[in-house]
Amino acid sequence: MEFLVASAVGLLTAAGVFLLLRARTFPVVLGLTLLSYAINVFLFSMGRLAVNLPPVINDLNKGYTDPLPQALVLTAIVISFGMTAVIVVMALRAYLESGSDHVDAMPERRSGGKDGQ
Repeated sequence: MEFLVASAVGLLTAAGVFLLLRARTFPVVLGLTLLSYAINVFLFSMGRLAVNLPPVINDLNKGYTDPLPQALVLTAIVISFGMTAVIVVMALRAYLESGSDHVDAMPERRSGGKDGQ
């Protein structure tokens, strides 16, 4: 179980970083979203990967599931959804202002000039 969760976190992180390095705005937004998912899965796994254990400590059960990472993940999901909405609106506004969806907002020059630019 631990190997599966660690592999999922690694795969989400790798895909997120790969998409962050693209020169277009939509892959950058997807990369940030995948990175936030990777962080959420990592935080969730920090609360112990225990099955059928209550999230409270008492004398009857030997183990417990820590409820704090679950609360942190719920908060992080809400915050990441709001930030994704803000980033999408900013990317759309930048596209409408510049006419290009490049991250650096510099349109490609295809016509040759004196300098060959």
